Amino acid sequence: MDGNDLVENKCPVMHGGITVAGHSNTAWWPETLNLEILHQHDTKVSPLGKDFNYRDAVKSLDFEALKKDMHDLMTNSQDWWPADYGHYGGLMIRLAWHSAGSYRLADGRGGGNTGNIRFAPLNSWPDNGNLDKARRLLWPIKKKYGNKISWADLILLSGTIAYESMGLKTYGFSFGREDIWAPEKDVYWGAEKEWLAPSDERYTDVDKPETMENPLAAVQMGLIYVNPEGVNGKSDPLKSAAQVRETFARMAMNDEETAALTCGGHTVGKAHGNGDAGKLSPPPEGNDLETQGFGWMNPNMDGKATNAVTSGIEGAWTTHPTKWDMGYFHLLFGYEWELTKSPAGASQWRPINIKEEDMPVDPTDPTKRVMPMMTDADMAMKMDPAYNAICQKFMADQAYFSDTFARAWFKLTHRDLGPRVRYIGPDAPQEDLIWQDPVPAGSKSYDVAAVKAKIADSGLSLSEMVSTAWDSARTFRGSDLRGGANGARIRLAPQKDWAGNEPARLQKVLSVLEPIASATGASVADVIVLAGNVGVEQAAKAAGFDISVPFSPGRGDATAEMTDADSFESLEPYADGFRNWQKEDYVVKPEELLLDRAQLLGLTGPEMTVLLGGMRVMGTNHGGTKHGVFTDKVGALTNDFFVNLTDMANKWVPRGKNAYDITDRKSGAVKFTATRADLVFGSNSILRAYAEIYAQDDAKEKFVKDFVAAWSKVMDADRFDLA
Repeated sequence: MDGNDLVENKCPVMHGGITVAGHSNTAWWPETLNLEILHQHDTKVSPLGKDFNYRDAVKSLDFEALKKDMHDLMTNSQDWWPADYGHYGGLMIRLAWHSAGSYRLADGRGGGNTGNIRFAPLNSWPDNGNLDKARRLLWPIKKKYGNKISWADLILLSGTIAYESMGLKTYGFSFGREDIWAPEKDVYWGAEKEWLAPSDERYTDVDKPETMENPLAAVQMGLIYVNPEGVNGKSDPLKSAAQVRETFARMAMNDEETAALTCGGHTVGKAHGNGDAGKLSPPPEGNDLETQGFGWMNPNMDGKATNAVTSGIEGAWTTHPTKWDMGYFHLLFGYEWELTKSPAGASQWRPINIKEEDMPVDPTDPTKRVMPMMTDADMAMKMDPAYNAICQKFMADQAYFSDTFARAWFKLTHRDLGPRVRYIGPDAPQEDLIWQDPVPAGSKSYDVAAVKAKIADSGLSLSEMVSTAWDSARTFRGSDLRGGANGARIRLAPQKDWAGNEPARLQKVLSVLEPIASATGASVADVIVLAGNVGVEQAAKAAGFDISVPFSPGRGDATAEMTDADSFESLEPYADGFRNWQKEDYVVKPEELLLDRAQLLGLTGPEMTVLLGGMRVMGTNHGGTKHGVFTDKVGALTNDFFVNLTDMANKWVPRGKNAYDITDRKSGAVKFTATRADLVFGSNSILRAYAEIYAQDDAKEKFVKDFVAAWSKVMDADRFDLA
C-alpha cells in the first residue's frame, strides 16, 4: 500500500483478513484441485445447529393453514411491488420455475432442492430479474411458519399454489427439501466471464444444439433455458425449436413434456419490458448496501405494475393472464404473427389484425386493452412440426393438456427430490412414476449370516465381490438423489453393458450371487452389497483386524419396467478414480474426475482418501491393472498405499500421459506403477496431509475403521428408508 491507495478523508487500517470474494490465497495456482466442494454446507454454516432435522420439523407443519395463507398472498398486492392484474401468480410461477429449472440431467446438479436461488450467482442472473421481489413477498409467510418450512419448499410450493389459484388442478406437492446456507461451490455454470455472452462459446457449432458443452443445459450464461428472442437474440423459430428441444432434453423432458411446460407456463402471467432496461440498478449481489438485497431497481416504476422491466420483452401471452384456460392456443394458432420490438427494444412477435376482445387488459389499468405477444420459443411451438402436432393434440382435449402439464410441472419441481419414499405431506401423490426410479421394498427377514456364509463359500474372489458392490453403489448422486445400489439396476440395461462395469466380470459374479438371493429370500441388491462387505471383512482379517461391516437388509430389486433406461445413460461412469480407470483420454484431468465423483457421492476429503487407498490395496482396479497397487500384500486392507506413497526412498518418474513409475531412489528399480489419480494424494498439499495421517505407524487400525465407515456410507447412500 502506498500513498496513491489512500482515499481522501479516509484513514488506513490494519486489515489482515481476506473478506471479499474476489481474493483468495489459492488464486496463485488456479489449476489446483478445489477440495472445498467436498466440505461445503458444513454444519458450522447452518444457523439451525447440527441437531436440527428439517424433514422431522416439516411434518409438524399446519399444511392447510400454510396453503390458505399462500392463496391469500396471491391477490394481496403490495405498493412496493404491485401485482400484475392484482395477482402475483405469474411472478410466483416464474420464481418456482427458475428455481427448479436450473436442474440438468447430466450431473443432477442445479434445481430447486436446496433453495439455492437465494444466493449468488443464481439470485443475480439476468434471467432471474426481479425474483428477489417474489422472495420478499413470501417472507411474511416464511417468518410466520419459521423452521417448519424451508425456503426451498416454500419457493416451489408458491408456483404450485399459484397455478391452483388460477384454476389448474395440480398433480400434487411434496415437502422435504432442506435449505443450504451458502452458495454451492461445485456447480459448473459455464466458462463465460460475461453475462449473456453469445451462445457460440458453449457450443462446438451453435447450429447443432447437441454440441453444447456438457453438463450445461441453458444456452447462455445467466439464462435458465433458451434466449426468448431467438438464437443469440436473432429470431428464427425453427432454430429456437432445436435449442428448446435440446435444452429441455438435458433437463430430462421429452417433447410432449416440453410443449406442455412451454404452453402451460405461458398460459398465465406476462413478460415485462415497458421501459428502459438501462435505467435499472445492478442485480442484488452487486447493488448498494441500502437496497438491502434488492436489485434491478426501476426509477420509473412509479408504483405501477405496467412500468416493470425484467426481460425486456413486454406483454401477456393470453387474453386472460390470471386464468388457466386454452387462451394460449387460441391466440398462437388463431392469428398470424409478425416480428416487432418491445418498448425496451427486445425482439418479440405480435398478432396481425387481432380482435380487441382478444387483447389482454393493461396490468395496472383494466379499462385499457393492450397488445399480447409471443417469444421466439412460443413461435417454435407453432412452426416446428413435432411441437405443432403435440399442440394440436392439446387443443383437441383440454383435460389432456391440463393433466399433461400438471404432471410435467410436478416432475419439473420434484426431479431432484429423490424417490417417492422421501415425499412428505398430505398432497404427495401415491403413484409411482418411472422418473422417480421406483424400487420395491425388499425382505428384511432372511438370515444375513447364512447369506454371508454362502457368499464366502461361492468361490468368488475378494476383488470380484468388492468391485461389483462398488460398481453397483457408485452411481449414487447426492445432487439429485439418483443411482446407488438399491434396486440392483446394475443387472439391467443399460448398466449391465457399461464398460466401466466390466460386463463379462459382472455377469460372472451375478451368475453366482443371483442363485444365492433366490435360495435365501434376500434381494439381489442386498446380496451384492453383502458380497462387498464379505470381501472387505476378508481384507481386514488379512491385515490382522476382525471387523464386521455394518449392514441393513431391505434393499429391493427393480425391474426393467420400473427403469427409464434412457435417463440412466447420464449416470454412466466414464471414469472412476477409485478403480483407477478411464474410458478414454479426456481433457479433464483424472484427479478432477475423481474429485467430481467423490463430491456426488457425498464424501469428505478424508473419506475419499481412505477409500481410494483401501480399494488399491484390495486389488480392485478396473481390468486388474496394477497402477497404484502400492503393496506386496494385495488383498489385505493395509495402509501400504500411503506408506509407499510418502516414502522418500521412492522416486516418481513420468512414463507417458497419465503413467508413472515408482522407482527405488538409489537403484532406479521399478517398484510400482501409478496414474495421476494415485500420485495426486502425494502431490496436492491437502490430500498429502490426509495421506500422511494414514501412513503413520499408529494408523493401521484407524485406517481400517475409517475405510469401513466410508465404505458403508457409500453402500447406504440411497437407503432413504433408513433415515
